Amino acid sequence: MNGATTSGELRAHNRVRLLRAVHDSGAVRTRSQLTRDLRLARGTASVLVAGLAEAGLLHEEPAPGHARGRPTQVPGPHPHGPVALAADVREDAWELAACELGGRVTVLDVRPHDGTPQGTLGPLGEAVAAHRRRLGHRVVGVGVALAGPIRHGGLVDIAHLGWRSVDVPALLNLPDGPAAQPGAPAFEPGETGARPGEPRPGTPVIGNDTVLAALAEARRGHLRDVRVGLHLHVDFDLGGVLVVDGRPVPGASGAGAEFGHMPLSGGDRPCPCGATGCWGMDVGANALLRDVGLAHGGGRGREQAERVLATNGEAVEANARALGRGVAALVNAHDPEVVTLSGHGVELLQRAGQALMAACEPGLMAIRRDRPPRIEGSALGWRGSLLGAMESVFDQFLTPEGLELWRKNHPDQARDTPDRQSVTYSTLARHKPL
Repeated sequence: MNGATTSGELRAHNRVRLLRAVHDSGAVRTRSQLTRDLRLARGTASVLVAGLAEAGLLHEEPAPGHARGRPTQVPGPHPHGPVALAADVREDAWELAACELGGRVTVLDVRPHDGTPQGTLGPLGEAVAAHRRRLGHRVVGVGVALAGPIRHGGLVDIAHLGWRSVDVPALLNLPDGPAAQPGAPAFEPGETGARPGEPRPGTPVIGNDTVLAALAEARRGHLRDVRVGLHLHVDFDLGGVLVVDGRPVPGASGAGAEFGHMPLSGGDRPCPCGATGCWGMDVGANALLRDVGLAHGGGRGREQAERVLATNGEAVEANARALGRGVAALVNAHDPEVVTLSGHGVELLQRAGQALMAACEPGLMAIRRDRPPRIEGSALGWRGSLLGAMESVFDQFLTPEGLELWRKNHPDQARDTPDRQSVTYSTLARHKPL
């Protein structure tokens, strides 16, 4: 803040700082801890919390385990406060959740799909619209993660499903507007309005699943406070992205996170993306299925691939070795401090970590071998892409303009809560409601 900042701008700035701290900490820090960490005067913090509670943004509860004296209060999400709708669209099914300030996730719906753009995104759009109507002005935005490169804010290509330049916002019937780049703040700290060309709060966020998983890992996982990291997400094939200062590097058109389409494992198979020898042809569920002679591609075979992961050590080690060879090449190129693996990457590391490391080490430059980066399974498991979609929505909302829009648009009658829905069938076997 500079000398020309008004008292109103300072209050707005501090409201955002306090809400951001509550959100980033998972709503577990006490008011006194937040006051100290943000270097606020005790009276200032009390006024801020009271005002945010009155606005329906925060609600305080006594700290767990407090025994005597005046109870220590923990600011957390208001029961009628802001909600981000987040969806994770995989090659065989999608999951929709409501996410509150602090990161609590309530699964609303999980459904398999037929692999076509309309059959996938049409029902998801209907579900999003139904929950927006139910939750009213509590919904501050929608974030969607998809298993393919995203260009120009919303055009997706999913090679294994034959999707080419699919207009995601149009099929979801989301409001028009430029999509945000996941991980990029909509406003500079302390600003009260958008920079030219930046998305306004509430603009739908359409992002690649790996980019969003990396964003979540940087906010809530093993890439937190890591200056240069590398995140790899393994599902039917794999994607990867460089993370610098907590932000994934998305590429010029937004279509980064495609390390899986680099020739890193020495293969020569043609890939549905149009290239030959893509790393992703040798890593992930499709490769596991192919190695044991089962049908693969088109988003088929998740349950069979999971059985192979659990029972076929030879196929799992081949997958892990291919993963390790590619990791070595990327470490040589980018010099990360930490490499994190999500999705099936966690299981490959657990079940065949020695094979992975044995394939990785010979590919490292000598200077990398002296101090190789840590390779760790994601702290978020399969939940990363969904949480990353949530984070991108709250990045837009937790701004002075976002809070001002909340104040103007939040009616008293918007008092519904995101009830947990019954999920009777899911092909996402590892996705459990939190």
